[in-house]
Formats: sequence, structure tokens, C-alpha cells
Amino acid sequence: MSNPKHFLSLADVPASELRSILDEAHRIKKARSGYPKGRIDADAPFTGETLALIFEKSSTRTRFSFDMGMRQLGGSSITATSNDMQIGRGETIEDTAKVLSRFVDGIMLRANSHETLTALAHNARIPVINGLTDYNHPCQIMADLETLEERGGALSDMTLTWVGDGNNVAVSFVNAAAKFGYKLRISCPDGYTVQGQGIEAARGQGASIETITDPLSACKDTDVVIADTFVSMGDTDADKRLSDLMGHQVNDALMNAAAKDAIFLHCLPAHRGEEVSASVIDGPQSAVFDEAENRLHAQKAIIRWCFNA
Repeated sequence: MSNPKHFLSLADVPASELRSILDEAHRIKKARSGYPKGRIDADAPFTGETLALIFEKSSTRTRFSFDMGMRQLGGSSITATSNDMQIGRGETIEDTAKVLSRFVDGIMLRANSHETLTALAHNARIPVINGLTDYNHPCQIMADLETLEERGGALSDMTLTWVGDGNNVAVSFVNAAAKFGYKLRISCPDGYTVQGQGIEAARGQGASIETITDPLSACKDTDVVIADTFVSMGDTDADKRLSDLMGHQVNDALMNAAAKDAIFLHCLPAHRGEEVSASVIDGPQSAVFDEAENRLHAQKAIIRWCFNA
């Protein structure tokens, strides 16, 4: 493939193509209604094709959804951690990209560093998909937006509120705001704001993004409240982070300030009693398990886009 289509950041993909991917995710999910989970899709577009799944970070949803997604699409996958490969012993990511381009048809990488992902994509002759980096998490946001749409709303009419650490998932919500037209509020404590990650670029493309320090004010009349873990993989200052961020826990007070039919999202894994109360994540407004399921359908649509199917 001379010019492979990579899925590295929502900021890189035209809005019309992201809209097509999201529409395809809805179609894929509907088409499989009632199917056993292991049944191959009727069109089996990737029979004979293989996706490499490489993990520098551990994973549940990313690993199982991409693996099952390729099976349902008629293809196969090969899963390896960095320690299973020579990159765990110092082989360059550039050499790895060139070698894997001769063995498989596409690569999904869940990386510690975004620079590792971009170096892989720059040197690969096959599509590369971002399964998460320290910078962003675009596949997650496509599943989140699929979840919101199937709950009956138009994204362009919604206000989404991010509460907590301005992390890689928050960055992808910023990127998507410019593409899908929702209003985005971001509420983070001092020292945890989204730094240099494209807010002004998104605003320059027409995105409506507010930064509001007080989480209660940020959640007032919002349609969606979103949280993520306060302590992520690789963080070494857990006690400090918990102390600094606990004032941004999503709890009943914040959900009561939101719109009456507001939805709660969390990419999981969750820590009840830290970034979210049990009453919220296990309550009637929570869509977290629909959101988790939709990783499968959204990622299948992303794979099809990358493979031009």
C-alpha cells in the first residue's frame, strides 16, 4: 500500500470522513443484531487479512474489541506486547514498522509515547491505528460519540462536560469538537488542565470550548458528563493526584446540576469513590457499558476505513 490511511488523531481526519466512520459503526452494530458474537459478518470483507495488535500498555477493551473485530470482519489478528518483540530489547520502531509491513496488513499500536506511534506510521507501508498514546485516544471518542447518538441526540445540539484530569482522552474530545460541532466544557483543577493540546486549534476551526474551573458550574444543564481515572498507567504520584483531583469527582451533586436526562460516560477502568461515585457509575444515567461495547463497532468501522472497505 503506497499511501496507507492511518488513524492516529481525530484532528487529522476530515469531518466528513469521521462522519462516515460513525455512520458505518451504527450500520455494523445494527447488522449484527441477534448474531452470536463469534459469527463472521455477512460480507466478511477481510478474509485472509491480518491485523497486528501491539501493546506497550496493558488493555482489556482495546485488546478484546480489536481482536474480536477482526474476527467478525473475516480476518485474523496477532497480539504481542513490547516484551514479546525485539522492540523490548532495543530494536528501533522504524525497523519494526518496515518488517511488520511485510508480514501483516495493518497495525494497531497501544503506545506509551505518541512519538512512537508517529514514527511507526511514518515508516509503515500499511495502515496504523492508534489504540492509545500519552497524547490522545481517538478510537475511544468514536465509540463515545456512537453511544451518544444511539441515545437519541444530535451531537451538534449537545453540550459535553469533561471533569477531572485533562488527559489524553480529554484531548481527543477537544479534537472531535471541531469535527462534530458539540459544545465542550472542560473542568480541571490547577495543574491538570489540557496543556498545549490543540484547544486553540480546535477553536480556530469553529469549536465551542470553555474551560471552567468549578465542576458544579461546568455541569450546569449539560447533556453529558465525562470522567476518567485520576491515576493512569505510568503515573508515579498517585497520592498527590488523588488529593489534588478529588474536588472534581463526578457525584450526585454534579449529575443533579446537569440536564434532567444527562448521560454519564467513562472509558473504564473506573475507580468508584475516586473520580466517580458508585451511585453515578452504577446509576440509571450511566452509559458506560454501552460505551464499552461500542468500542467493538466503532473500531470495526475504523478498520474498514483504513483498509478502504
